[in-house]
Amino acid sequence: MEEEVRSFIREYVESYGVERGIGWRKPLIAFADASDPLFLKLRKVASPKHMLPSQLLADAKTVISYFIPFREEIVLSNAGGREASREWALAYIETNRLLEDLGEALARWLETLGFKAVPLPPTHNFDEERLVSEWSHKHVAYIAGLGRFGLHGMLITEGGCCGRLGSLVTNVRLKPTPRPNVEFCLQKRGEPCGRCVENCSFGALKHDSFDKHRCYEVCLQNVRLHADLGYA
Repeated sequence: MEEEVRSFIREYVESYGVERGIGWRKPLIAFADASDPLFLKLRKVASPKHMLPSQLLADAKTVISYFIPFREEIVLSNAGGREASREWALAYIETNRLLEDLGEALARWLETLGFKAVPLPPTHNFDEERLVSEWSHKHVAYIAGLGRFGLHGMLITEGGCCGRLGSLVTNVRLKPTPRPNVEFCLQKRGEPCGRCVENCSFGALKHDSFDKHRCYEVCLQNVRLHADLGYA
């Protein structure tokens, strides 16, 4: 069943891109046991009100987490400068729409097989004052084994960190994905790097701290800059 789920997600993303003339790199998919004790710890590390899988679905068995990586040219378009590239802004919007549609399609497919599923919105599900979410896709992805956190606080997967995350809670029991036991962040691996700090042109990211409110201000500036692309 695990491979069936992976195939559904990958085929959906591929066909979605073909229909719209856009595309992504190969999605990464992982599974977490809905009763994993790390979910409860998210109320300390993410948000005191972070939801548990069982609050979303009473008989939850598995949380499916997926990462949709941007194409390399999208990533390179956003390297350097102080503003988000137009290509990056468009990819962000398109991928959020994809994740919304993918979650609903995956839930419908699981329901045709006799299971229940609850997809979570990819974005706009956070407190805009405290800047915390009651369902953190990146923390859920960590629990599911999709990657490890870098110095910048983002989740680094085997496909990097440039892309978008989504997740879904279901009562189908799937084999949990082992969490990686090696660091993907060079700095955390003990190698000299810190490029993420150097590249943060607005000074929100330091080696020992992260000003998320300053970062959010910059994100809102980019929203206004690319307002003609829409909002998703």
